[in-house]
Amino acid sequence: MEGYTKKPAVKEAMSHINIIKNGSIFIENGKIVETGPEEKIRQKYQAHLQSAKHIDATGKVVVPGLVDPHTHLVHAGTRENEYAMRLTGRSYMDIMKSGGGIHATTRATQQASLKQLYDESEERLNQFLLHGVTTVEAKSGYGLTLEHELKQLEVAKQLDKDHPFDLVSTFMGAHAVPMDEKDNPDRFVKRVIEEMLPEVAKKKLAVFNDVFCERGVFTPEQSRRILEAGKEYGLTPKIHADEIEPYEGAELAAEVGAISADHLLKASEQGIKKMAEAGVIGVLLPGTAFFLMAEFAEARKMIDAGVAIALSTDANPGSSPTISLPFMMNLGCLKMGMTPEEVLTATTINAAHAIGCAESIGSLEPGKKADVTIFKVPNYLTLSYKYGINHVDTVVKAGVPVVEGGQLK
Repeated sequence: MEGYTKKPAVKEAMSHINIIKNGSIFIENGKIVETGPEEKIRQKYQAHLQSAKHIDATGKVVVPGLVDPHTHLVHAGTRENEYAMRLTGRSYMDIMKSGGGIHATTRATQQASLKQLYDESEERLNQFLLHGVTTVEAKSGYGLTLEHELKQLEVAKQLDKDHPFDLVSTFMGAHAVPMDEKDNPDRFVKRVIEEMLPEVAKKKLAVFNDVFCERGVFTPEQSRRILEAGKEYGLTPKIHADEIEPYEGAELAAEVGAISADHLLKASEQGIKKMAEAGVIGVLLPGTAFFLMAEFAEARKMIDAGVAIALSTDANPGSSPTISLPFMMNLGCLKMGMTPEEVLTATTINAAHAIGCAESIGSLEPGKKADVTIFKVPNYLTLSYKYGINHVDTVVKAGVPVVEGGQLK
């Protein structure tokens, strides 16, 4: 994956993963100094070996710390009752329109204290670490008022300070129209633009600005207004696009210069073409399609069209209650036509690009942060072959082991 720090890997380049057999990594002061054959590294850094900590990865696979570029990490409550409802035929959007879905999680999140949100989110971060993930993007969007959107973002900011993990925050005040505003959605759009965005920017609580562009949620025109307004405050656009039906979300992502368009289960061919031309990364969320029993995004078509693809869990309590990015790798291969090499690229360097962090993470290159995941498997093919199993042995974050023997330190 070396060489894709400036731009994400596309087309055939997504299969180039640069394997070093019997390799070694020399790390100092939290950064990667050099990678290469073990014998070469031992000889070059002989003077350091006596005092250095040695991690034996014999017979294992060493990859960059995995990156999850789309999560709804900070929230309260669960929605297993809706899961049971969907199993009897109720649709996700029907449940949401009747006050469930995002609205149910919003009520729970608004009622939760800062401490409750912090504690529950910290436990999720620990589970991410145990599954080999070292950096996540975390969205707000379960507040839907200024007070509670800020509360979510403040929790994410504090966790970024306290936890070994790196969190990159996204403001998503436009996740849903509140139930008491459903007859006047433009009034809520105005509130997002005029009340929420200025405060989020003033407090420097987010890097990105996201919107759920979907029929029955926010129209393409409303989404454009919100994303363009965010740009005025220095927030880079992201967009939940074409998840339930084709709705010109992919096209809009290209037009507003979004860093990524996410979901894309129903993206049009024209939208995919525009994304490729504009360099918009497609963040695909196979766990959501799996859990909602929907058709999967057409990853193969997007890759062949030149769209850089990243994979994510979409970790959230309603449509993808999982933190297993390795399982997303399995689904990428088995349900979206991706190769084992492509899913590795999609969960490392391309995922890092999707959250603007490729200069510091996403590949094992000199000068980058020493984020490393070691899987107890004989080769990388096993990662997407043996599914539903956590193969993580060791996780190193910024040069410090935080998981050893599959256990948190």
